[in-house]
Amino acid sequence: MVTFSLQVRPDNAEELLTSARRAEAAGFDTLHCADHPGAIAAPFVALAAAAAVTSTIGLGPYVANTGIREPMPLAVDVASLDLISGGRARLGLGAGHNPAEWHALGRERPDVAGRVRRFTAVTRAVRELLDGAEVTVDTPELTVRAARLTAPRPVQERIPLTVGTSNSRLLRWAGRHADVVGLSGAGRTRPDGYQHDVRWREADIEAQLALVAEGAAGRSVPPAMEALVQLCAVTDDAEAATADFARDTGLTVDELLACPYVLIGTEDEILSAVRRHERRWGITRFVVRADALDQLTPLLPRL
Repeated sequence: MVTFSLQVRPDNAEELLTSARRAEAAGFDTLHCADHPGAIAAPFVALAAAAAVTSTIGLGPYVANTGIREPMPLAVDVASLDLISGGRARLGLGAGHNPAEWHALGRERPDVAGRVRRFTAVTRAVRELLDGAEVTVDTPELTVRAARLTAPRPVQERIPLTVGTSNSRLLRWAGRHADVVGLSGAGRTRPDGYQHDVRWREADIEAQLALVAEGAAGRSVPPAMEALVQLCAVTDDAEAATADFARDTGLTVDELLACPYVLIGTEDEILSAVRRHERRWGITRFVVRADALDQLTPLLPRL
């Protein structure tokens, strides 16, 4: 089964609540908020507000930055969201990439290896707290002392975990431990701290999927594969719609239209691309940005 989720960056209450209601009515699987402190609304606060005006859609950050967030507040936030929403919370975690978010806390962003170690330590601790265990960790990356999440307790027995990453080690780790692996094809972070070089060619995608499969070896149920769609448009001129981005990235238009991070074309062409990605890559979940809500709403019933 193919699902679509919607990532929003709420600027005001009316926009957030309207988007939440419309996404649920259209059949989107989950409503997500990104996590960039100081740049957008706090995801768990926004999602709790969305929970009050919806009843079925999943709710979760996409993705919370484990580099700057501590396990206990994260576990409390997601457990509280699960309680408030009646068991609809999702937990999306990533290692973080924007140096400014560390600088705002008076820290320097660790190197890639350090961020990976921090991610795995925080994620394990959050999972154990949600499971009701007492957690103690004493490493250079994380210190937790006799932490226990007594209340609130989650409604769900297990809150689904999405790991969003392009890192080789974390792709293997996600293959072993995640419920969903979120692929974005992100490469080197650009100077603004938000934009990335892209790894969207077929060979890049195949290499990342192979790492996930390596990590998932032996699992009875492998993780679902999800793609963050970063270009989405319904148009009868896909080549014109992708031309500028192709020049910026050095990819050809054909390469862009072949990858799962781009859904551009007529309604039939987009639906065909979704099915092609499912058959070729095993990708059954797609996350789109808020500007795709109007364009994809008519398509979802056809899935």
